[in-house]
Amino acid sequence: MALLDSLVDQGLRAEPATPAQARAILATGDDDLLDVVAAAARVRHRHFGRRVKLNYLVNLKSGRCPEDCGYCSQRLGADTGVLSYTWLKPDQAADAASAGIAAGATRVCLVASGRGPTDRDIDRVADTIGAIRAQHPDVEVCACLGLLRQGQAERLHTAGADAYNHNLNTAESRYGDICTTHGFTDRVQTVDQARNAGLSPCSGLIAGMGESDDELVDVAFALRALDPDSVPVNFLIPFDGTPLAGRWDLTPQRCLRILAMVRFVFPDVEVRIAGGREIHLRSLQPLALHIANSMFLGDYLTSEGQAGRADLDMIADAGYVVEGAGEPTLPAHRRDLVRLRRRGAGTPIAPNA
Repeated sequence: MALLDSLVDQGLRAEPATPAQARAILATGDDDLLDVVAAAARVRHRHFGRRVKLNYLVNLKSGRCPEDCGYCSQRLGADTGVLSYTWLKPDQAADAASAGIAAGATRVCLVASGRGPTDRDIDRVADTIGAIRAQHPDVEVCACLGLLRQGQAERLHTAGADAYNHNLNTAESRYGDICTTHGFTDRVQTVDQARNAGLSPCSGLIAGMGESDDELVDVAFALRALDPDSVPVNFLIPFDGTPLAGRWDLTPQRCLRILAMVRFVFPDVEVRIAGGREIHLRSLQPLALHIANSMFLGDYLTSEGQAGRADLDMIADAGYVVEGAGEPTLPAHRRDLVRLRRRGAGTPIAPNA
């Protein structure tokens, strides 16, 4: 296909797809699927080789969220039966992080439910980052705490966070159909605040919420405008007790086309397979590794993932290797910011770290 030849040529030069090309990828048929995967794989291999970056979630605070995001099992008024608890203590969170790091994770994602953190919450997260750093000084730490207020991103940066995750989730044109307690612009502003504070921006999407191809492309290019260093691609888990319960719009083939579209829009950016991969990609999960260069290890926030051992076996069986601790994973300009921050905190930095 001439389309794939053009996308590979562009991707090898780190040039993104156009919106028209992105829509064309989503419109390809199942007969062309392996060609689409192979083309995306060429781009992925040029920029990331055969490495797979492992990320590990630590749920610091679960449930009791005042927001009404339609996809979320922790949403306001949801009767989903998920476990609710208040903040983990720093040593508890550090112990949980250690389990993922021992299995090969090079980034720990600290997540808390809620609209956004209070200043006291930022103190709690800072203490948790300190506890993790005391045991694992080289691991990347990403915070995901909701909408940030003025000055909070800077405080997280000072505390030792490397990155901040806040997903756009869906296109601006349909955001009001998914959530009414905050808006699309609120999310964009939080990602901007994180970047401006020196944190590596991480922002992605959720597929399978009834969006059209045009809306998937719209959110991909809204993300592109934010210039994230990492783009998680989630596939809706339609929890009972949420407005999107029973929504099973995705097929494994559709998921692979969505991942390929995101790869072509972000040829040299970390693309992460995130929530819902097991139930939607199913037996085609290994093919996704030829497109995405990053994934979560083990469980998610309120749902079980594939067993960690099975994840590691899948990576090896597909011919890939886990990105090792100490290898550079953040883009160079972000690593420089992290070095400066750690030097300022008095933490010794090894040569070429």
